Amino acid sequence: MKITGGTATSYTVPTDAPEADGTFAWNSTTLIVVELKAGNATGLGYTYSHSVIAALCRDMIQKIVAGSDVWQSADLFHRMRVSQRNYGREGIGATALSAIDVAVWDLKAKLLQKPLVALLGQAHDAAPVYGSGGFTAYNDEQLTAQLAGWVAQGIPRVKMKIGTHPDDDLRRVALARKAIGNHAELFVDANGAYSRKQALDFAHRFRHEYGVTWFEEPVSSDDLRGLRLLRDNGPDGLDIAAGEYGWNDMTLRAMLDAEAVDVLQADATRCGGVTGFMAASALAEAHPLPLSAHCAPSLHLHLACASRPLRHVEYFHDHARIERMLFDGFREPVNGAMLPDLTRPGMGLEFKRQDAESFRDDI
Repeated sequence: MKITGGTATSYTVPTDAPEADGTFAWNSTTLIVVELKAGNATGLGYTYSHSVIAALCRDMIQKIVAGSDVWQSADLFHRMRVSQRNYGREGIGATALSAIDVAVWDLKAKLLQKPLVALLGQAHDAAPVYGSGGFTAYNDEQLTAQLAGWVAQGIPRVKMKIGTHPDDDLRRVALARKAIGNHAELFVDANGAYSRKQALDFAHRFRHEYGVTWFEEPVSSDDLRGLRLLRDNGPDGLDIAAGEYGWNDMTLRAMLDAEAVDVLQADATRCGGVTGFMAASALAEAHPLPLSAHCAPSLHLHLACASRPLRHVEYFHDHARIERMLFDGFREPVNGAMLPDLTRPGMGLEFKRQDAESFRDDI
């Protein structure tokens, strides 16, 4: 069956409060929504990126995707990636490809009237989540209320941002530990803000003084030797995690070959959609290491439940808020996990276009 056409539209949604991490600050998030048609079905895909991605997606839909056989998704994925050679297959190119690939897979599942996880092969009944936010732009009251709120909702693991003001990080981590109690897991994410020696010192203090169990991007994810240094010399019980900027399976494989992480992260909105995420899952299983899905919880739900090495999905405050607002079929976590709705085809999501109209970008 041929894909008859499609659309790609950009929406910029203001945050509910200023947000920042160790290396960046923002007050809005841009969602690019792709919809593809075949027969009487519409497939949905999306990514979080820059508004220019919408035009790039439309160009690929017109030149490559339209007229392609929806069932030959592997061939379509390859042809899209080859077409990106001269303007770059990473970064914005990868996010555009990812959104389209997700829409292709959602379309296939909807044509078959099956949940996406059934096409991929279900490995888990539910996907454990961790609450993620704790932005460095938050004051103490915002930080503690958010993290403690997730724990009260039954999410037993939460993550906070660090690195903007290193001199204040130990105090903030101590505050977070007090807010969530001793039974919930506490994760920290530096977004590559620290130097190697600085990160190593913090790793020992975070673990021994505050029971932190997860240290994400203590140094830049491009610094594979630095990540390996942290993994080899950090304290027992503290996992080093990275991979959210792995734009394809080759970059993720290089991270694994360097033995740079204890947990591999992958983001289907960046690493090649469903196709790329399942390749990342296979890489993690082959090494073997656990896999954690980065951000976009609604998009990752079915993929995560089909990933055998899954550890958890990031329930990122900004994305969960947008997906709750703009997608019918959004699934709230129950007892610390998201459960796919197996009564709905595809990802189980429908885009609420009218609700999103006020956020639409003119591009």
